[in-house]
Amino acid sequence: MADVVCIDCIKEGITAYRKPVLTKAGKEVPGKRCATHHRARRKSTSNAAWERRMIATYGINAEEYYAILEFQGGKCYICRRANGARKRLSVDHCHETGHVRGLLCGPCNRDVVGHLRDEPEAFERGAFYLRHPPAISVIGKRIAPIEAESVLARYQANSFRPAA
Repeated sequence: MADVVCIDCIKEGITAYRKPVLTKAGKEVPGKRCATHHRARRKSTSNAAWERRMIATYGINAEEYYAILEFQGGKCYICRRANGARKRLSVDHCHETGHVRGLLCGPCNRDVVGHLRDEPEAFERGAFYLRHPPAISVIGKRIAPIEAESVLARYQANSFRPAA
């Protein structure tokens, strides 16, 4: 492996040789950039492409995306768990009106909102179902055997909160 003279290092006045970009197999990638500048350029190119997609697809720029994210407390609006640290949150929009609604994690956007086909009534039925499970009306409160051990442990630790 030979050290390379990076075009970006030369522009920055760095005269020391830096390591070349390597593939996972350890082979050199032909190019004019060192590994440090290669990663930086790839990241900036990726961010620029993402910004172009946001404008073309949803009509919002990066500043508006981050303003929505800040307004939502930096998390998925539905589950409040995903924060976009590993993967950016998805822009959710109404397919009927085209309006941008907010930012959701992939599972909430695809599996919750997408699966329920943007029907508010389905969400209301889901909330009612969780508050008033139909099985309790039919068979009474019965603990499922697969949950019995963990329910008992929570009860013994005084952290048991019975469902209303």
